[in-house]
Amino acid sequence: MSQTSTTQPLRPRGNAWAEESAIQNVPQQERIFSAAAGAVLLLTGIRHPLKHLVSLGLGGYLLYRGASGNCPLTRFFKRSAPEQHTRAVNIRTSIVVNRHRAEVYAFWRRLENLPRFMRHLTDVQSITDTHSVWQIHVPGFEIVWEAEIVRELPNELLSWRSLPDSMIVTAGKVEFLDAPNGGTELRIMITYRPPAGDVGRAVATMLTPAFRHMVQRDIRQFKDLVESVRETV
Repeated sequence: MSQTSTTQPLRPRGNAWAEESAIQNVPQQERIFSAAAGAVLLLTGIRHPLKHLVSLGLGGYLLYRGASGNCPLTRFFKRSAPEQHTRAVNIRTSIVVNRHRAEVYAFWRRLENLPRFMRHLTDVQSITDTHSVWQIHVPGFEIVWEAEIVRELPNELLSWRSLPDSMIVTAGKVEFLDAPNGGTELRIMITYRPPAGDVGRAVATMLTPAFRHMVQRDIRQFKDLVESVRETV
């Protein structure tokens, strides 16, 4: 007695996108932060819709990411070309600012101040005491990532890093010390490393020695900015 087996032909599934959209690939803590960040960006965009179209779009995306637990960008980058961009830019510099250490620390700790002297940063918005949304512009792309403060010693040290699965891998640390002849010495270290895929290739074109020198010049402008204002908090 023989058995006849029939093989069903493979057909494209019309609900494939819906199934992928249901995949949760964002950890719970990141979902909470994404939802909060999205709400802040949406509120900013709603108040001034014509000036903040990017904020509206990003806010909607982050709210979706937080509510659904699904990150389309994570799926996209995992499917992108397998090459990994390992070229990183490491910036290490120091400056002396003729202001008290607490005053200098308070100015840097207010992260919204960073784009005032760092030209490569388009925007930084604090969401909580330890989490923030950063944005830079490269030709053809707006790069947005979420960052967290990983260590803080008031008036002494501040370090931060991008969250996992961010569009760019970055970390930074600033030490605040009393300068021998008065004022405050800042020892600054910042690292940028591009991700894989098309966005990574675009970011890699930006992360050149010229970019490193530009950031170093930007940091020196911090001295001029802080010394020129009376009230820094």
